Amino acid sequence: MKTPSGRIEITSATIAGFGYPDCPGHPVWLPPTETGPLWLIANQPHTRLHSQLDAGEVSQAGKVAGREPIRLNPADAAARGIADRDVVRVFNTRGACLAGAVLDDALRPGVVQLATGAWFDPVDDHPTGPLCAHGNPNVLTADIPSSRLSQGCAGQHAAADVERFDGPVPPVRALHPATGKRFPATGGALD
Repeated sequence: MKTPSGRIEITSATIAGFGYPDCPGHPVWLPPTETGPLWLIANQPHTRLHSQLDAGEVSQAGKVAGREPIRLNPADAAARGIADRDVVRVFNTRGACLAGAVLDDALRPGVVQLATGAWFDPVDDHPTGPLCAHGNPNVLTADIPSSRLSQGCAGQHAAADVERFDGPVPPVRALHPATGKRFPATGGALD
């Protein structure tokens, strides 16, 4: 192996020597950098490859009320007045999105699961504030690396909360022919 000892190494004096507070030279538990009532796990979807074929029949069959499903433990849902298949608002200080609730007692209390890959569908002028109407968790995750050393993606976990979405539900437009409207977040046109 291409390590100083030629063997698998559990500790690294070289990495420890960098002095990175988020990457010591040995495996260690580091406390979370944010807190929230729920932990969001943004997994890879089982109905498509990332966002590819999100408009396809298999992906669409897995949607709830036309939105990406979010799994919640029934106790977390009950505490928030959420029923199975309700449209919910998932939010934190970074953003918000709508999703369709799926109650699942196999999910640990305090954890919600929302797959990645729903096509981004911004609603800029909604009374609750900007949100993605389709359920894209990228609006909730921090744009930070997993560590200073690895610079890997850390966008699969975030602190968030969920509430039942009452009132008019905006339509999902991302899967339909573009209107040519420009969205400030991207500056690009959808045509």
